[in-house]
Amino acid sequence: MSTVFNFTFVPWFRSVAPYIHKFRHQTFVVGLTGEAIASGKLSSIVQDLAMIQAMGVKIVLVHGFRPQVNEQLAAKGHEAQYSRGVRITDSVALDCAQEAAGQLRYEIEAAFSQGLPNTPMAGARVRVISGNFLTARPVGIVDGVDFKHSGLVRKVDVSGIRSALDMDAMVLMSPFGFSPTGEAFNLSMEEVATRVAIELKADKLIFMTEVPGIRMDPTGPADETNPIDTELPLATARRMLAELPTPEQPTDTGFYLQHCVHACEHGVERSHILPFAIDGALLLEIYVHDGIGTMIIDEKLEELREATPDDVAGIIQLIEPFEKDGTLVKRSRTEIERDIAHYTIIEHDGVIFGCAALYPYPSASTAEMAAVTVSPKSQGTGDGEKLLKRIEQRAKAQGLDSLFVLTTRTMHWFIKRGFQPVDPDWLPEARKAKYNWDRKSQVLVKKL
Repeated sequence: MSTVFNFTFVPWFRSVAPYIHKFRHQTFVVGLTGEAIASGKLSSIVQDLAMIQAMGVKIVLVHGFRPQVNEQLAAKGHEAQYSRGVRITDSVALDCAQEAAGQLRYEIEAAFSQGLPNTPMAGARVRVISGNFLTARPVGIVDGVDFKHSGLVRKVDVSGIRSALDMDAMVLMSPFGFSPTGEAFNLSMEEVATRVAIELKADKLIFMTEVPGIRMDPTGPADETNPIDTELPLATARRMLAELPTPEQPTDTGFYLQHCVHACEHGVERSHILPFAIDGALLLEIYVHDGIGTMIIDEKLEELREATPDDVAGIIQLIEPFEKDGTLVKRSRTEIERDIAHYTIIEHDGVIFGCAALYPYPSASTAEMAAVTVSPKSQGTGDGEKLLKRIEQRAKAQGLDSLFVLTTRTMHWFIKRGFQPVDPDWLPEARKAKYNWDRKSQVLVKKL
């Protein structure tokens, strides 16, 4: 192997290791759309799932079959019918759904059985277990529309799924359920995956979808000026969903978001919307710091928010010990009160445990992240990374290209998170004029 490969591979592998440790023995529910399979992405997604499982993650895979059922309906000269985004399943559509489910289950199990040399699946022994883990009930008649054989999840066989996962098997589920009387119902992949994640108390719910995620401005254009929002607090996602029109198509912004919000409201701490079109999207989202899609996170008792004048006293109390030992530059109460709108805080049960400020320099298309502080009681819990993520989001929302920090003691923390050292002369002129040459702070920059 080349020296260049060694110097890139080793730091990369070390950066991935914490995530491998963190997710070992956790449970992920992955919802795979039928569109992903129809587009020919099954083989690469299966390889990634096998690698994730090999690193100790318990996986429940729920597949969809929307395009496959529609294709079979078209072949039979039968039109697909929907109401409010839900399929109306008549007897013909039910037959097509059963055929599609059987065919896709066969294809997925076959894909997990491949073990060709010189492929990611070489030597992999992935046991796939599927079964009647769902009890269903009919949707019934809603607003005068009879959904016929379309159903909803009545009950999830949690103990059966957990028994299979405890045997180091991957559980494969089709969006199909049966009533206690044996009647078959066509379910939606999204509802099945969400309900299973909630009942299992899964650590993550992940949708592999047609959409790249939720954009910073969900109603704005899909271009570089409106990037994907990689992390949405539950409160923000809930508010956004309330403002969006009722989703009916999978490409509507709220279609997958509504299920992610529902999951987080019922105990799933993190839910994700990922684009299946990007090769390795699962690995990039799970094992890379910034991720690639949108993650909705339930912050529970912790609130990450912009500061208000009422927070000034708490910020002063938090940063004062760090000012005394020289880690932070001294700031007066008047200065903090004047700049309070620049601050973001993390609050636990009414106590401020972390803060950071964003000072933009629009003419240079950059911003300074200053007063970065995390309470010693909260260090090591990820609060620093959450503050950094929120400050990056605020900078991106202002159309800025980079973020810089000045530090004397924490440069390695920032370098590990994508910042690069630069000469102080790099600073915008307005900031350079205030640079303290006696303090000799390191200047670190991260491109957004």
